[in-house]
Amino acid sequence: MLNLIKIKDKKKEQAASAGGRAPVKKQSAGELRLHKDISELNLPKSTSISFPNGKDDLMNFEIIVRPDEGYYLGGTFVFTFQVSPSYPHEPPKVKCKTKVYHPNIDLEGNVCLNILREDWKPVLNINTVIYGLNLLFTQPNDEDPLNHEAAAVLRDNPKLFEANVKRAMAGGLGSVRAVGLSQAPQMQSL
Repeated sequence: MLNLIKIKDKKKEQAASAGGRAPVKKQSAGELRLHKDISELNLPKSTSISFPNGKDDLMNFEIIVRPDEGYYLGGTFVFTFQVSPSYPHEPPKVKCKTKVYHPNIDLEGNVCLNILREDWKPVLNINTVIYGLNLLFTQPNDEDPLNHEAAAVLRDNPKLFEANVKRAMAGGLGSVRAVGLSQAPQMQSL
């Protein structure tokens, strides 16, 4: 047994001193899968990806969605992705950094997308999640909301919903909070 330990230690030393290079960091299965997913991305033209921590940190990145149709046309929405080493066996954690009046995104940036919760399967990938986020902006879902007030307005009065979205996008945080926090009845005179 001691001989095995000595042999392993010797191999580690040889690897560390090989050509003066630092030992190569071993990647988790999740990192390997994510690297494959990112290299195979087929982003919609309205979407881009960035790596704020540099290309060495693939496990944390941002997706920028600029809807080219629907209620949110002209907006820019930034989502952070945190991918765990156990990916693809668990979904990435996705948050919206941009304050938005949306039935499926709350004011803390939590995103209600079924494939990020109960419908996640390891065969899904980052590209699938990105397309799901894009779909939220072209077809907001009032049947599975995080922002119940926005969902009710979308369901009951789509024209008011559209006006609220435009007001929130034009006025920033103050309007999003006003529209999202029980002040929507004041806006019904629009």
